[in-house]
Amino acid sequence: MDTPTELDTPTLSELEARATHERPAFGEHAHILCDNLVRIYKTEGVEVVALQGLDLLIEKGELIAIVGASGSGKSTLLNVLSGLDVPTAGVARVAGTDLLAMTARDRLRYRREVVGFIWQQTARNLLPYLTARENAQLPLRLAGKRARTSRADELLELLGVGHCAGRKPNEISGGEQQRVAIAVALANSPQVILADEPTGELDSENSEQVFAALRQANRELGVTCVVVTHDTLVSEQVDRTVGIRDGRTSSETLRRASSDGNIIAEEYAVLDRVGRLQLPRDFTNALDMERRVRLELERDHIGVWPDKARSEDTE
Repeated sequence: MDTPTELDTPTLSELEARATHERPAFGEHAHILCDNLVRIYKTEGVEVVALQGLDLLIEKGELIAIVGASGSGKSTLLNVLSGLDVPTAGVARVAGTDLLAMTARDRLRYRREVVGFIWQQTARNLLPYLTARENAQLPLRLAGKRARTSRADELLELLGVGHCAGRKPNEISGGEQQRVAIAVALANSPQVILADEPTGELDSENSEQVFAALRQANRELGVTCVVVTHDTLVSEQVDRTVGIRDGRTSSETLRRASSDGNIIAEEYAVLDRVGRLQLPRDFTNALDMERRVRLELERDHIGVWPDKARSEDTE
């Protein structure tokens, strides 16, 4: 048998060939694309960089959760995707719409027709003097469309709150209000639903019902759903959870069913387009990694080690 030679590490030319191999453009077919997205704003005279070159791809029909600590940038991201906020730089595209190139008129149309939004506060989603059916009809009226009672009733039934059609918000529970709010967000047949902590004010039973309604809308209507949440019940029931840290996507957790029916969750660090990688803080703290690390290219992986010189200096 021939003994393989010099197969341990790819050469520079081999790496360059791989890098220049024909690939589709970044996010070419994604339903939601963020490429090096930046959002800078001022508060009390201080400049805050909320998004620091964030990359994100979401396929059509996905239901994903976005998680992160307070101040990580997840709510800013949702505001950008919903058209409530304008990016400072980079690329943001939703369902073929360039969010950096929209006029005021475009933005209004986008928020009425392309995306639906659900706030955390139940009282913020519904007009208190309208019934559930009338609330679900309102987006159609605002868009100049014929407000069909059947459309509202179909959505309420789909989301399990058909019995609430003739009731006002103060006559139904918080969980029912949020499910009616999903119907309102779906009224104009948007391509994307964005939900900001939709279960944040609810107990676990109501939270489960609200998420089940989102999942039902995702499956039955094919709408892409992006949910920002701290609720582990929600984040553990989606196929993909994206973690955001310091204004960038830092991790992804993918879930799949094993052959025996159990759910397997695998967490990955996210490598952005310029090669930046956010290592989990638990890992870097455990090995006392700061400022710089040593790298070594192996045939099938990259090794990362603490700075040897720093380790010797601290001994």
